[in-house]
Amino acid sequence: MLIVFGSINMDLRLQVDDFPQPGETVLTPGYDMSPGGKGANQALASARTGTKTALVGMVGDDGAAHRILGNLRRNEVITSGVATSESLPTGMAIVTTDKSGENQIMVAQGANAMVTHDQIPDEILKPGKVLLLQMEVPIAANIALMERAKKNGATVILNLAPVFQIPEKALALADYLILNELEARTIAEMIGLTAQQDMMVIARALSSIGKLDCVVTLGEQGSLAMCHDGAGWRVPALKLDEVVDTTGAGDCYCGTFAAAIHNKFAIGSAMRRASVAASMSCMKRGTQESYPYIADVEATLEDFPQAQPYGK
Repeated sequence: MLIVFGSINMDLRLQVDDFPQPGETVLTPGYDMSPGGKGANQALASARTGTKTALVGMVGDDGAAHRILGNLRRNEVITSGVATSESLPTGMAIVTTDKSGENQIMVAQGANAMVTHDQIPDEILKPGKVLLLQMEVPIAANIALMERAKKNGATVILNLAPVFQIPEKALALADYLILNELEARTIAEMIGLTAQQDMMVIARALSSIGKLDCVVTLGEQGSLAMCHDGAGWRVPALKLDEVVDTTGAGDCYCGTFAAAIHNKFAIGSAMRRASVAASMSCMKRGTQESYPYIADVEATLEDFPQAQPYGK
């Protein structure tokens, strides 16, 4: 089983022609609200691959929570590990998308700030299980859970998003580290590298922390990985005639990648599946509702390039 430990939000989505400048007000004809949060997004993306997936997090005792959890259950995500806060509302993200499909996101943590690592018992964290985490819940909870998972033999995948200061010893608890180019350059500076260095150099440096494989997503340029054994891989993105909305594409990549690792795919194959799924999610507006089903991903993979050795 894949266990996702992370945030659960309601997304308030606004469509604008151009993002406002500081002090500027822009008008938009309407808005919509839909389930989101990195944890929930990644769990749903994993479940759409047909992988048994459980989400652990926290929501408020409110209508948003009922809507979000109902959607996850309809998509076969196990939500029995989601707790309810009596004092804080369900988290909310304000997602603004411009005419080019790019987005800006602000997140109010709400109940996500109350998540604790002991919501996952030790007996769940054992060899053969995969734990996927992000950074929209308290860092201390993530680190404590990663320590327990490492001790008990589970595979740990950390999506370092959004990127915050995190101890190197905590990074060393991960078997896989996933981050985008901006996040990679930010964490590089935190550990004493130059952010302007080649991305392969940064990924190799990050992979040398402990024994982890570092995957960097590069938007329309695809993704690359530098592994702890010295191997490197590069996978393109799917070529799209039109990018409608990039919101949640990174979460789609992470959830699909983690599911592939859980299902014993090699890292290059996992990257291919994740790249296709994430690219396809950009063809529709919205987040969770844009994530493709496994049959569509596998059909597209038939004509998609294989992962290529990189950086040797």
